[in-house]
Amino acid sequence: MNFSQRTRGIVRAIAVAMALALPVMMTVSAADARVGGGGSRGSRTFSAPPSTNTAPGSVAPMNRTFSQPGSPNMGSPAAANSGGLFGRGGMGRGLLGGLAAGFLGAGLFGMLFGGGLFSGLGGLSSMLGLLLQIGLIVLVVRLAMSWWQRRNTPAAAYAGGPDVGPGPQANARSGFGFGLGGGSNAPVEIAPGDYETFERLLGDIQTAWSNEDIAKLHTLATPEMVSYFSKDLEENKARNVTNKVTNVKLLQGDLAEAWREGDSEYATVAMRYSLVDTVLERGTGRQVGGSTQPEEVTEVWTFVRQRGGNWELSAIQQTS
Repeated sequence: MNFSQRTRGIVRAIAVAMALALPVMMTVSAADARVGGGGSRGSRTFSAPPSTNTAPGSVAPMNRTFSQPGSPNMGSPAAANSGGLFGRGGMGRGLLGGLAAGFLGAGLFGMLFGGGLFSGLGGLSSMLGLLLQIGLIVLVVRLAMSWWQRRNTPAAAYAGGPDVGPGPQANARSGFGFGLGGGSNAPVEIAPGDYETFERLLGDIQTAWSNEDIAKLHTLATPEMVSYFSKDLEENKARNVTNKVTNVKLLQGDLAEAWREGDSEYATVAMRYSLVDTVLERGTGRQVGGSTQPEEVTEVWTFVRQRGGNWELSAIQQTS
């Protein structure tokens, strides 16, 4: 009898630890060390940029954005926290976050204190009841993840996107720098000086990120993007680490599309660049993540400017 009680106690402790660790592991594995993604592309936020020679594969949908489907305008800042399977913060928690909180609150405390999710039914407080509780949690997680995958399939994310004309033409230049011949049939002309600005912004934003210089980032990116940078930097501080991105060098880039919405002009460009991305412990400078060796990254960046104004970073999307 004593052996059975001890066994049940051990199994309960393992189940609680695994359930509590799941959201943490998912958060850590999803975190990017370098400048994170997200943002807005005006009315094209939920449509896929055309592929280019630099990024011939698919582009991931926005993982965080203020924009709402069907609306070209940015939503309120509070909307940024409302999305995501593990949505963070207050009323903005995602589907799985709310379900997990309910199960953790109702079931796990029952496990810890000898009851169970259905502690009112004496038979289910046994080992069978514990296994049933774990099975229900796993089932809910799988159903929620299946729902999320269906909701974010490319067909749904990119449906109803505007007609951007034929795909990009072959680059007039190859290798280093932007191919000035690429692009779309949108009515905004991107001049050589604009490409130089995009390349400069790539380096300046990574430097400001490494220095945790929020004031500088405000001069280089939209308020929406700065809000994401600020949140990510705060998370780094909470983990007592700092992310250093150095030796940023553009290797190749070309235009995916450029268009105008009212007084705003957008340009989405694919960029392949090299960088050294390390994570250091604050105070000691000890390396705890990343690598001191250069790595290559291909991303799709969108820039926006008011007519006659300066370009600012508006969105970053990952490629696959």
